[in-house]
Amino acid sequence: MKRIAVFCGSSRGFNKEYAQAAEKLADYFALNNIGLVYGGGKIGIMGAIANRMIKSNAEVIGVIPGLLKHEEVAHTDLSEMIVTKKMSKRKVKISKLVDGYIALPGGFGTLDEIFEALTLGQLGIENKAIGILNTNHFFKHTLLQLDHMVEEGFLKKENREMIMVSESIDDLIAKMRLYQAPKLSKVVNTVVIK
Repeated sequence: MKRIAVFCGSSRGFNKEYAQAAEKLADYFALNNIGLVYGGGKIGIMGAIANRMIKSNAEVIGVIPGLLKHEEVAHTDLSEMIVTKKMSKRKVKISKLVDGYIALPGGFGTLDEIFEALTLGQLGIENKAIGILNTNHFFKHTLLQLDHMVEEGFLKKENREMIMVSESIDDLIAKMRLYQAPKLSKVVNTVVIK
């Protein structure tokens, strides 16, 4: 994997483990020559991972919509900052730059981004690995909801299994490297995004 998008919060949360996990992920990326693509902010968990990557002289690409440039306090020390006109364009640009996605703790934006990546995988538009670094069991209830969706017949088991989850960075990346996308149902027609 050459580059991985990391979706995470513009807040640090109440538990210092979240920022520490982001910094450990940055160390792993830098050591293994994996570039970071992220939301472009310099605060919160976003700032923690970006700053650690910058200290290691590793590649850090921020992608931020113009409307959030001041809200998320855009980072000024990145390898590259890409400003998009819309949130939707931000997601498309990130998708074009990366080989996979990892979610760290965050809010609505983090869930929106990881679920969009999952939806694209479910539809066969993308075949990229999608991981959750489940620090301090942050995503426990989200994952339980997904299990409930399978139990109630709203989510196929093979699509639920698209999400690789671990509390260990080494384990998560190993799973992501071995990822194989599920075969598409004949009911779903592939859509091409230009």
